[in-house]
Amino acid sequence: MTFNNIIGILEEAKAQHVLLLCHHNSDPDAVCSAYAFQSLLKKVKPDITTEIGTGQGVSRLAKNLFKYIPIKVNLKPNVDKAQAIILLDTNTIQQLGDLVEKVSKTPAPIIVVDHHAAHPETQGICKLCITNEEASSTCDIVYNFYKEQNIKPDQNEAKALFVGMAFDTRHFVLANSATFKAVSDLVDSGVNAQECLSMMAMPMDFSERVARIKGCRRAKLLKVGNWIIALSHVSAYQASAARALTDIGAHVSAVAGQKGDSIEISLRCTRDFTEKTGIHLGRDIAKPLGEYLKGMGGGHAMAAGVNGTGEIEAGLKRCLRLLKENLAKNE
Repeated sequence: MTFNNIIGILEEAKAQHVLLLCHHNSDPDAVCSAYAFQSLLKKVKPDITTEIGTGQGVSRLAKNLFKYIPIKVNLKPNVDKAQAIILLDTNTIQQLGDLVEKVSKTPAPIIVVDHHAAHPETQGICKLCITNEEASSTCDIVYNFYKEQNIKPDQNEAKALFVGMAFDTRHFVLANSATFKAVSDLVDSGVNAQECLSMMAMPMDFSERVARIKGCRRAKLLKVGNWIIALSHVSAYQASAARALTDIGAHVSAVAGQKGDSIEISLRCTRDFTEKTGIHLGRDIAKPLGEYLKGMGGGHAMAAGVNGTGEIEAGLKRCLRLLKENLAKNE
């Protein structure tokens, strides 16, 4: 599936207004891929108007990028006005926060562009899913759309693509050869790598520091075979707390947070754990855990997330059970 397939669907729908949606608390890969995609669509189909939107805000880091790249995100997008909807870096409509109900009922064709496998429920309502789990980021996929159309990104578009790739690969620690080739092309086109990386050099705010410390202090450590699993809970910054636990020594971490009946669980693991066990956190842990919690789960091999309903203790207990079952399969 290619960018031309997307154009074909837009033409078939006679879409004049296209809504590009990112997941809640949108990260740099989400907003940057949406911006680069929006720019490419304007070049190919200048008669179409586009809007980038999200249901529940953007991350602090993504918001900081708006100082350097002219990305505009509507925090209250008009779903009813959209004649076509494209989900960027969003493999399930459950990640759309307050927009879930409206998007699930829209008559407009829905297209997914993501580097995570689309959730079966989302596949059922989508006209087209362009997903590639081998891509390091959604920006990698969008960059390939530019190459496919033989269009060179301008400086702002190139910066956005570079930053999105850098963010989702943890400053290229997790990058594959295709990403390095793309980055090389972007740098050759004039992107200043140091300048772009400095856009993401934000001091950690006080609340996140506290969350990480609490996450470590509350962690329950278990040894399963040769692996250390850390389970914890914090009221916010679950993903950051999970990263902190793997940074200080856990092979796998799961950090939960609860608001009312809703529960969120962030999962992280080391590359060594993934390579030696073959466990894919998004596919093997987050997806079934999301189903258990009557919500959604998914993500990468080394980083995943779950949203659902239930209690923290039950959610983490189920998470541990899934990890043990998968480890037993791979012994």
